[in-house]
Amino acid sequence: MELNFNEIRELLSLLNQTDLAEFTLKSSDFELILRKQGKESDRPTVVESVDPARFMPPPVAPIAPAAPPAAALPSPPSPLATEKLVEITSPIVGTFYSAPAPDEPPFVNVGDRIRNGQTVCIIEAMKIMNEIEAEVNGEIVEILVKNGDSVEFGQVLMRVNPG
Repeated sequence: MELNFNEIRELLSLLNQTDLAEFTLKSSDFELILRKQGKESDRPTVVESVDPARFMPPPVAPIAPAAPPAAALPSPPSPLATEKLVEITSPIVGTFYSAPAPDEPPFVNVGDRIRNGQTVCIIEAMKIMNEIEAEVNGEIVEILVKNGDSVEFGQVLMRVNPG
């Protein structure tokens, strides 16, 4: 049995719409357990799966900048607010690592130019090191997580000014 990213997303959405607290799917290839966390969050989370790299999401699309609140006083626009940035998100739940090893320099820093396919970080999940690659050429303008932080599926890790 094979599941693609969209099928897993649909399972998460269906679980979120029910009163079920846990859902388990087993096959000869893998076991997937989806469990809702306590009352503070009814959003389901992936608890366990085999080979999470098989469930990489489709490429991210550029995001539109958020509009300032209507009641806010006018201020000079920041460079980030006027640019169309691309978000690099975590495809899995795991631990963010900015470098290939503790004693090595980070893959990227703010201001670095990156190219499509370049490794920008690692997400460790279930003792598997998953290299996260850039899907655009551009410049790193924000890194939103720190080395060793736990990250969620879909969490924004970095923002890139494409070009």
